Amino acid sequence: MSTVIAAVLFVGVIAYALFGGADYGAGFWDLTAGGARRGHRIRELINLSLSPVWEANHTWLIFCLVTIWTGFPQAFTAITTTLYIPLGLAALGIVTRGAGFAFRHALSERQGERISGAAFSCSSVLTPFFFGTIAGGIASGRVPSAGHGDALSSWLNPTALLGGVLAVTVCSYLAAVFLTGQAQLHMDTSLEKACRRRAFGAGVVAGLVALVGVFVLYSDSPRLFHQLRTVGAPLLAVSGLCGLAALLLLRGGRPTVVRILAALAIATVVAGWGVAQYPYLLGTHLTIQYAAAPSPTLWVLLAVSCVAAALIAPSLLLLYTLQLRRKLG
Repeated sequence: MSTVIAAVLFVGVIAYALFGGADYGAGFWDLTAGGARRGHRIRELINLSLSPVWEANHTWLIFCLVTIWTGFPQAFTAITTTLYIPLGLAALGIVTRGAGFAFRHALSERQGERISGAAFSCSSVLTPFFFGTIAGGIASGRVPSAGHGDALSSWLNPTALLGGVLAVTVCSYLAAVFLTGQAQLHMDTSLEKACRRRAFGAGVVAGLVALVGVFVLYSDSPRLFHQLRTVGAPLLAVSGLCGLAALLLLRGGRPTVVRILAALAIATVVAGWGVAQYPYLLGTHLTIQYAAAPSPTLWVLLAVSCVAAALIAPSLLLLYTLQLRRKLG
């Protein structure tokens, strides 16, 4: 049962990486769009794409927090008492990003609009970076089972920084692919080309970061490197093939197919990390079975998760479908 709950938790992690990641990546392109005149069209496309869904995507983050808190309380305590700095900065980034996105639509003064826009775009880059360092700190084994680990070296280390940079580049790639599809639906050829160039650039950078990451993991996290090279290798290979196929089909492929391929590329690389981490929840010192709550708690958590999926998943699916079909304003 502990393994089942861990799998449920990781489904939530993958979902947040996909839907939340696309939102954060859009903020990166907002930041790099240029001045008010030059970046107006791409920012308008970002606004149209995010406005109906950006708040709903935090559902997956809440689900993950509740699941790990209830199902694996020892790991939750260890993570929050060790990685409280990046966790706090990520939470601050979420709040700042939401406020910036909301206020830049409400403020009429140009100066206020620029400040709120900068808050939205900068926090959209920093938040996934801190989430990536959290994942890297956990994967590298720098979070002790008893918690209260080193507040700085636990996330300021090569593996954690690699996770942060990779998170930003992957989110940017995913967002650019999605924005390319949105531009195709709006029949804006020039904007579609601009988004396609961004997708190619982000895809190449993400690939280079992943390549450099091989050497980083080899020297800093040898156990994780070995697991990724063996049990995680098939998933990483699928990720690379899907990502490459999405880039090749950007020019003339159907937007839905391209989005699915890009999403599979991200989902499989995150799943590869999960497979490489198994059976440990923290590093190589806290297993999933040992960290799990009592069996009755896990059964209740599984039942609640199934009810939540039955109630929430159709609503979110309808929301995403309406947005992709441009039925929402």
